[in-house]
Amino acid sequence: MKGSHASSHPPPLDSKMATVDYDSSADPEMDLTSDEELESQHSFGCFKLYVTNPYRSVPQGHMREGKCHLLLGNAMAATRCFQKVQELEPESSQAQQELKNAESILEFERLAEISFEKRDFRMVVFCMDRALESASACHRFKVLKAECLALLGRYPEAQSVASDILRMDSTNGDALYVRGLCLYYEDCIDKAVQFFVQALRMAPDHEKARLACRNAKALKAKKEEGNKAFKEGSFEEAYDLYSEALTIDPNNIKTNAKLYCNRATVGSKLNKLEQAIEDCTKAIKLDETYIKAYLRRAQCYMDTEQYEEAVRDYEKVYQTEKTKEHKNLLKNAQLELKKSKRKDYYKVLGVDKNATEDEIKKAYRKRALMHHPDRHSGASAEVQKEEEKKFKEVGEAFTVLSDPKKKSRYDSGHDLEDDDMNMDFDANNIFKAFFGGPGGFSFEGNSCKADLLFTSHNHLLIPCSDCTINH
Repeated sequence: MKGSHASSHPPPLDSKMATVDYDSSADPEMDLTSDEELESQHSFGCFKLYVTNPYRSVPQGHMREGKCHLLLGNAMAATRCFQKVQELEPESSQAQQELKNAESILEFERLAEISFEKRDFRMVVFCMDRALESASACHRFKVLKAECLALLGRYPEAQSVASDILRMDSTNGDALYVRGLCLYYEDCIDKAVQFFVQALRMAPDHEKARLACRNAKALKAKKEEGNKAFKEGSFEEAYDLYSEALTIDPNNIKTNAKLYCNRATVGSKLNKLEQAIEDCTKAIKLDETYIKAYLRRAQCYMDTEQYEEAVRDYEKVYQTEKTKEHKNLLKNAQLELKKSKRKDYYKVLGVDKNATEDEIKKAYRKRALMHHPDRHSGASAEVQKEEEKKFKEVGEAFTVLSDPKKKSRYDSGHDLEDDDMNMDFDANNIFKAFFGGPGGFSFEGNSCKADLLFTSHNHLLIPCSDCTINH
């Protein structure tokens, strides 16, 4: 029995290639290179083939070996096998086609390498997808595709590819690195570090995992230092720490978006409002769904009286999250925008919006004297016209802001004319009423007194010869 068994299964000429049992009942032309079989055998490191099967010709052995190399992404080795087939069977159309497939894979590899150096990760993904059409069992191509998907921010896709590899080979350092990279870019830094450490255990020389692990730890530490300084009220220090953190890894989009927003918060505390707006814009450019950055930028726009921009940001926020708080913020911005399109009576008088009644009166007194037509009687017609216009605006502003009811309506954004409130006034009458009419009035400034008297023609007389104020 032993002799007959040995004679029916002669040993292969190259015993090193003989790691797959031969079944004499199998169809010699049967395809044994399904993805499942190839990947299963490859994952255990025992993907070897007979090339000297007595029931098959030598060309078929080379062809099958070449196909296996091709599926595993070994295009150079596959090319050598198909060339041997051509030497033995010059007319083999199958060998010619497989050679073209191998050449295509080599070309896609070359393009992918160039594209990766140029950071054109979309092109790398495209090249790997094309290569995997012929090399479906190649983990190397899959890992490169997954890494580029992660660099493109397509984390679920990258995770899926890496997980598929790890299900077949849990010790694959490259796949562990990609899993960690996805978590790192999603700002799950602690979990990411665990995967990087595991990848380094499986592949101690994995430089990408080592660099990513170092960056992750440094980024976390610097961000936490910045947060601590901010909570302690050390805003300048916090600003510098966030700036340092932003230099660690430009590729970490989500974490950097948060860092920009954090720096914008600090900037607003330091009254660096324009820089804060710029930082929020950078955060939004990195993450268009970052609501906190929109809210911070909108508040900065409000603080700098850029109400149209503020309304735009609050509308974006409210469309995304329809909360009562966001609705109120939007309504307030819309109200301020409406108010900004009217005459700003506070600016006309040069006072703050929280000015007291006395401050409003003092401001009117100063501005009315500054723009009174008699003061500019010797100026050009153009200047006289402009000063008269300003004099009337000052009177109008004082009429509104000195009347509690009108001021309240004005502050709440109502149009006073539409509210049927009496807005008819005469700037000269307001001036005379304020300064006591024809009786006269005096003010002190720089140790001088100027008596203001009205003639029967309502002309302002300022007979002060030593006053330092330019009457």
